[in-house]
Amino acid sequence: MELVILMGLQATGKSTFCRERFYNSHVRINLDMLKTRHREHMLVEACLLSKTKFVVDNTNLTREDRARYIAPAKGARFRITGYFFQSKVGDAINRNATRIGSERVPDIAIAGSSTRIELPGYDEGFDELFYVRLSGDNQFTVERWNT
Repeated sequence: MELVILMGLQATGKSTFCRERFYNSHVRINLDMLKTRHREHMLVEACLLSKTKFVVDNTNLTREDRARYIAPAKGARFRITGYFFQSKVGDAINRNATRIGSERVPDIAIAGSSTRIELPGYDEGFDELFYVRLSGDNQFTVERWNT
């Protein structure tokens, strides 16, 4: 039983990473797709009750954002792994510019989100934490979190 929490600005590679790493093993929970916190909560509860691995593919920028998943998952005895994505505003805006249609978010949303970032810590309840960088050739480098 595992909960994976992806964290980082919009357009930092979280959804691509999710598809590459967890598509065949975890239920994907994404607020953009589910549209409401109520639907999201229902799916999280279903995963917890059925002991199903799941990944939360949202920005999850603050401790408060992450706590809504960590607390119930800990209560259900899930292992919790976090991946924090390098979140440089300029890089995210450049990647966002290549998105099409509804996948593209306003640049001001990325800049605004950057002011809310709270770095994750083991004291939140994570069992493992990783730092993820996306290179120019869209390859991911994953390193253990050192803080």
